[in-house]
Amino acid sequence: MTVIVETAPAKINLALHVRRRRDDGYHELETLFAFCRDGDVVTVERAPATTLALTGPFAAVLAGESREDNLVVRAVRAFQARFGVREDYAITLDKHLPVASGIGGGSADAAATLRALARLRGIAVDHPDLFVIAGELGADVPACLLGETSRGEGKGDALRRLAPLGDRPVLLINPGVGVSTAAVFARWDGVDRGALGQGDILAVATAGRNDLEPPARAVAPAIDAVLAQLEAAPGAVISRMSGSGATCFAIFGDVATRDAAAASARSRGWWTLPTFLR
Repeated sequence: MTVIVETAPAKINLALHVRRRRDDGYHELETLFAFCRDGDVVTVERAPATTLALTGPFAAVLAGESREDNLVVRAVRAFQARFGVREDYAITLDKHLPVASGIGGGSADAAATLRALARLRGIAVDHPDLFVIAGELGADVPACLLGETSRGEGKGDALRRLAPLGDRPVLLINPGVGVSTAAVFARWDGVDRGALGQGDILAVATAGRNDLEPPARAVAPAIDAVLAQLEAAPGAVISRMSGSGATCFAIFGDVATRDAAAASARSRGWWTLPTFLR
């Protein structure tokens, strides 16, 4: 029995500029995507019926969700329909990333499921139809399917690969608050504060911003303390909120300063993920 195991790495937005609301209800974005080494884990194998088992520290958060509403199962159904596949699959989602936290958890899980199914069926993981499916599942799913440092435009799904950031130490912190993406976008003030720059990715990110940070902080004031701690952390090269929050991140110059910041965050009861960029 062939078993495919795929990591669903945490996604961070190094910068996120919201330019305007589109006629289709999405927002026109300019963003820099980066991915971590660590995240959730998706395991897929052939089975008589499609099932989804949830494990890991955040499994309980998803336990009350209808199975068919889960993005992983929706990815399976879309894959079956797109490629004319009749067989079913047993899927295990080992959930380590907080839910509704701005680091692409559900999108990354769906993308990892698509990659696993493609590998199981002998389909290239960069097959154009996989990206069509990804775009139908959600705005962040194509970037998570690509899983590489990239610039996203449009609703975030018009992607251009960028040079990898090269194993830089990074720390993710979540204060234990789930934030609704829809609620954050609803509070965005509609002001276009300008385009994302071009050039060296870290220089562009540093000069950029996250336009969803002010509305997210209004929805979840706990973000304030996380950002304050990361901004004051010795060795932090850049710190910011990711996506629509509430997870924040900092890239560090070395592992020791990252780990010291992680220990300080854990002492406050916050979720932390000390890891590396890919």
